[in-house]
Amino acid sequence: MITIVLTYRNRNLNIVKKCFDSLLNQTNKHFKIVLVDYGSIESYKNRLVKLVEKCAFIELIRCETEQQLWCKSRAINIVLKQCQTPYFFVGDIDMIYHPHFVEILHSLKNDKAMTYFQVGFLSESESKKDKAFNDYKISFKSSNEATGMTLYKTDILKSINGYDEFYNGWGSEDTDIHIRLKNDKKTTVFYDKGILILHQWHPKTYRNKESTSPFHSNLEKINQKYLEYTKITKRVSANKAFKWGDYNPENYKLLNTVNNEFTISNELSDVKGFVSNVLLNLKNEVVSVKVKRHKEYKSLNYIAKKILNKKTKVFLNMQIVNDLLLEAIIMNLRNCPYKFVFNRNSLEISLTIKL
Repeated sequence: MITIVLTYRNRNLNIVKKCFDSLLNQTNKHFKIVLVDYGSIESYKNRLVKLVEKCAFIELIRCETEQQLWCKSRAINIVLKQCQTPYFFVGDIDMIYHPHFVEILHSLKNDKAMTYFQVGFLSESESKKDKAFNDYKISFKSSNEATGMTLYKTDILKSINGYDEFYNGWGSEDTDIHIRLKNDKKTTVFYDKGILILHQWHPKTYRNKESTSPFHSNLEKINQKYLEYTKITKRVSANKAFKWGDYNPENYKLLNTVNNEFTISNELSDVKGFVSNVLLNLKNEVVSVKVKRHKEYKSLNYIAKKILNKKTKVFLNMQIVNDLLLEAIIMNLRNCPYKFVFNRNSLEISLTIKL
C-alpha cells in the first residue's frame, strides 16, 4: 500500500477535479490519498468539501491556517507523521496522473532508493481541455532538478524528521529533502522513461503580493540561501528544535481568547523591544498586537531633522516590520497557532498568537 499526499490552498476546483478523476481511474487501487487543506478561505474550503464528499477514496484534513504563511512542508508532515503504509508519495493537486501511474509506483518500490518523476507541463489552453492522458500536447518537460513528485520509503523519511518546516511561502522544500537524503547516503532515481504526470497551468496567485494571505517580500531568497547551507553543512535531519507534523485544531480555538493586547508603532526600538520581550519571552499566553505608523513618521518635522542631520527616531517601513514579525515566527515560533494580517491600504499589521 502507498499513501499519496496532496496539499491544497485556494486552488481552482476544476483543476482539483481533474486531479481526482485521474486518481480515481487508476488501474491499481492499492493506494490511499490524504488531502491537506492548509488554510483555504471559506468559499474554497466549502466547495472542496463537497467535491471530496463525492470521492470516498480521499481522506481530507482541514487546517485552520488561513491567516498563516503557506507551509507545504508542514502540510506534508502532518500526513507523514501518522502514515502507516510502508511507502509515501508526495504529489501535487494540480497534476493529472497517468492511469497506470500507481501500478508503476508499486513496481518502483525500493527500500534504499527514492524515485522522482519527470513532469509534462501543459499550456493554459491545453489545460482547459478534457482529453485522455496520452492525447494532451505537452509544452515542455521538467528536468532532473525538479524534485517535487517523489516516492519515498516512509521509515526513511520519518528518520530525518520529514520535510523542513523552516520553508514557508514558496519553494525549496522538495530540493532540501532530496539533498538531506543524499547527505544520508540514500540513492535517488529520476524516472524519465515516459511522462506519467501532467502539470495543469494555473496563475500563481499564491505568490501575489496583493493576496490577503501573509506575504514576506524576501522569503524565496531566504529559502534559497537556507538551502545552500543544507548543502554546505551536509545536514541530514530537520526540525531538531521543533515538533514536526504538529497540528492540533483545539489550539487554534484559543486564539479567540486574548490574554494581552499591545499596540506598537513602526519605530525600530518599539518593534525590536516587542519581539524580544514579548514574542520571544512570554509563554502560555495568547497575545494580540497591532502595529501602526508612528505619528512622527514622514512628518514635516521629521523630514526637516533628517535634512539637517539632527538626531531623529529610527523608523521602519511597514513592509520591513511585516517581514521582521514573520521571520520571528518562522525562526522561533513556527509551531505556535497564529493569525497575521497586513492591511496594505491602511498600512496596519495585526497579529494574534498563542505563545
